[in-house]
Amino acid sequence: MVITVLGEVDAADLGVTLPHEHVFFDGTLERQALSLDYTVIVEEVRHFKVAGGQTLVDVTPRDLRGAGVQDPQGAVRRAAGQNTRSLAASPVEALRDLSRDTGVTIIAGTGYYRDPYLDRDWFDRHSVDEIAEVLVRDITEGIDGTGVRAGIIGEIAARKWYISAAEERSFRAAARAHKQTGLTITTGATPWPVGLQQLDVLDSEGIDPRRVVIGNCDKINLPEYHDEILRRGAWVQFDTIRGGNQREVEARLSYITRLIDAGFLDRILLSHDIFKAEHFKANGGTGFDYLLTSFADLLRERGVGDKELHCMLVDNPRRMLTDE
Repeated sequence: MVITVLGEVDAADLGVTLPHEHVFFDGTLERQALSLDYTVIVEEVRHFKVAGGQTLVDVTPRDLRGAGVQDPQGAVRRAAGQNTRSLAASPVEALRDLSRDTGVTIIAGTGYYRDPYLDRDWFDRHSVDEIAEVLVRDITEGIDGTGVRAGIIGEIAARKWYISAAEERSFRAAARAHKQTGLTITTGATPWPVGLQQLDVLDSEGIDPRRVVIGNCDKINLPEYHDEILRRGAWVQFDTIRGGNQREVEARLSYITRLIDAGFLDRILLSHDIFKAEHFKANGGTGFDYLLTSFADLLRERGVGDKELHCMLVDNPRRMLTDE
């Protein structure tokens, strides 16, 4: 079973899954933010559903969710015959509504992101075990009293080529929450190849690397880095696949096909990492369906068959979430 925003579901029903996305994301501290307009988000997610997608893993951590989601016209709820409201009480509750309104399964993340988003004063005043307790409550009871439970730990990340003291405490807390709940840990590691240091910290806490996803690997143009992550047993996640720059698209195609040819098909995860308004189809971006449409066709042109695509888009995310 997998924990979703609507409760537990059978992992066999997850279908095509994007393992690293953001739906309601407040990154204004670094001038990066998605639209918090609920009606806009619904249409973006519906594109994914129409393309054959079933599950989105929203790895937005606690410190990037923002305060509320706007639905000033209540258009979506009115069309569905539901009561309207001017504001969603929280982005977590909005995720629950979004899943109901679109039919897309959504898995929510928990954790603390990275500098400069970490509340240094709060981290300094709380032990690693106390930080872990927050994550465990999110998983077992629900996030911030909403009753919506987290189904994955992360995205936790590091900002630079090293892990800061506060970031290390975040990683250790995630590790201890994993030990209590069994949930997978997923990370962000860009623009530096810091994923190996992330694995070092988690290893020192006794975490099996097979339960760890190193994210943003396609932002690091070092094939030997990808190889080392795999050698150590973790998942390699190419999760910034968004079209646009042709050179970047070609690089991602090369990373993926190289690892398939090397025999690592069953350790590759693919996603978009949508986190800016400009990534939405409504704003000229490629949206949540690019992987299932244009990029899948490009992979087929390079000899990747439907069986391999099914493995990367259905089987691997399911196994990552469940330790199957």
